[in-house]
Amino acid sequence: MSAPGRRGVAARFRRKPLPMAAAGFVAVTVFAAVFAGLLAPHGPDDQDLAASLSGPSWAHPLGAGALGKDELSRMMYGGRTTLLSVVISLAVFLAVGVPAGMLAGYRGGWVDRVVVYVADTVFALPGGILLLVVLTVLPGDEPAAMVALGLLGAPGLARVVRAATAGVRGELYVRAALANGLGDAVILRRHVLPRVSGTIIVQASLFGAAAVGLETGLGFLNLGSSGATWGGLVWEASQNVGTRPWLLIPSGTLIFCFIMALALIGDGVRDSVAEYLAPDLAEVPPQDQDQDTGPDSGPAVQAAVEAAVETAIATGASAEPRGDALLEASGLRIAFPIGGRDVEVVSGVDFHVGRGEALGIVGESGSGKSVAAAAILGLLRGGGHVTAGRIGFDGRTVFEAGVAESEARHALRGRRIGLIAQDPLAGLDPSFTIGSQLAEVVRTHHGGTRRAAHDRAVDLLRLVRLPDPERVARSYPHQLSGGMAQRAGIAAALAGEPDLIIADEPTTALDVTVQAEILDVLRTLRSSGMAVVLVTHDWGVLADFCERAVVMYAGQVMETAAVAELVAAPRHPYTAGLLASNPNHAVPGRPIPVIEGSIPAPGDWPHGCRFADRCPLVTAQCRNAPVQLEPVGGQRGSRCLHADQVVVASASASAPLAGSRHVDVR
Repeated sequence: MSAPGRRGVAARFRRKPLPMAAAGFVAVTVFAAVFAGLLAPHGPDDQDLAASLSGPSWAHPLGAGALGKDELSRMMYGGRTTLLSVVISLAVFLAVGVPAGMLAGYRGGWVDRVVVYVADTVFALPGGILLLVVLTVLPGDEPAAMVALGLLGAPGLARVVRAATAGVRGELYVRAALANGLGDAVILRRHVLPRVSGTIIVQASLFGAAAVGLETGLGFLNLGSSGATWGGLVWEASQNVGTRPWLLIPSGTLIFCFIMALALIGDGVRDSVAEYLAPDLAEVPPQDQDQDTGPDSGPAVQAAVEAAVETAIATGASAEPRGDALLEASGLRIAFPIGGRDVEVVSGVDFHVGRGEALGIVGESGSGKSVAAAAILGLLRGGGHVTAGRIGFDGRTVFEAGVAESEARHALRGRRIGLIAQDPLAGLDPSFTIGSQLAEVVRTHHGGTRRAAHDRAVDLLRLVRLPDPERVARSYPHQLSGGMAQRAGIAAALAGEPDLIIADEPTTALDVTVQAEILDVLRTLRSSGMAVVLVTHDWGVLADFCERAVVMYAGQVMETAAVAELVAAPRHPYTAGLLASNPNHAVPGRPIPVIEGSIPAPGDWPHGCRFADRCPLVTAQCRNAPVQLEPVGGQRGSRCLHADQVVVASASASAPLAGSRHVDVR
């Protein structure tokens, strides 16, 4: 079954009567001007002295001006000059304003400051006087005046486009495109420009209308072209308005209607683009529920998880990575600008991932795990930046704080390191089909023809076990269910054939059946030697999939160990508290114990142990000085002065951890 069709921008525009009528009027006007030599009943300067300043007649349908020049013919010929001038000014307006605005909004930094400074400077200049200077230096050179008009208007467009681009820059699908290794030029052209096109179209239509008015004004003042123009007709009519008022009606009506038509076309195209980019939910086809849902298999999944943990414990899984480390993060410190100052949110985080290994990063929301993962690819949002530390990949340093950013880390994106975003739909551009987005990544990293890239995209969808991959490739993101969209996101992450996948909570908001399917796909990928960093808050997912784990709290690593050791015998009160609050360990008839309090906000962290205010084992010594991550046997590490006293409240325990309160939590 093929995917339902989706109306394009042109089809949506044709359904709008008023903009369509305006487009028809503009088309007829332009056609008449271009082919005036064939359609006009008289030449622009042909004279009929007997009909001078006469009204409409068979010989002159719209009347005749001074010296008997035919009004209709002069309007058609004059349209050439007027419309050409408008096209020149509009081309300059768009050619300068759009790239400048998009670069400023997308790049930020010094590019943004330069564009804003230039725009403010141009705004301060008297535009009307500058145009008069141009016409004084180049008398009668109307094209030069229209170029100057375009340059004077471009900064205004740049500022509007800059604001729109900055908003789109923060969208998850743009970050996903960056993570997939797409270049800035491709992202701007394919993923940013369509989203800001509505704004550009409205600004262009308004500027085009203003350009028509200005060109008419120049003709009216006899400062423009010496040939036939719409402004010249208005000037001639104004000279005889007392005796022949009719002459002002044809030219005035044409100019007014043309300006109004441009505005209506701009509104119609803007609305059509907006509808296309955000399709009505009525267009969403019924989902194939049997592909993503099924009977509640929660007990079965939990049983599988517990079996996996027991097997790992029995086999004595080690925390040592297999072979040389593929990825190393050392001493990462990350800060965000808050309230005019940098506030640290991640403090000295270290972890490494071996080839083919699965490392889990676990912790409550706000612990810094997703921020640390995003820093690997340089995808921090909101002005976040690494203030200290280094990142190594495959034996070489690809990033070091204080050293100028190189292309090395950018080259990793998509090609060596893939990213699976937390929100699958937000990571897919709604403007394009799934197949075209996957093919785009394939061609970026491997080249080839469009057909070959499309075939590879279909193969990727088949690899992640999507039924009918050809149909999915023709579908848009809004036509997929959550589980299907997540698998499509995994396919995009695999398009560059990376060595490492960073999965940022890839099973969040998915039912247990789909969750198990996603993990099964990732497990299949690992069997081919791919390493995985799994960011999660779900202990069941962690135990089912990962070999080692890093437990984070308040921007620090609290504990690191093999998953089996971590679950069986935690060496930090925070880890023990998380395990005790696992709903899967709930005893019927008894409340679920949870850790008292919440993670302190960045900047308000305690001087000593950051977990001290919530810890059941806290002593005065814990608050005196920062606690370091210390070895606690084998390959394990714990940031606790009382690691040997930690006890976890399991499903069979008789009492929860001290200091906990009873609430129902996830």
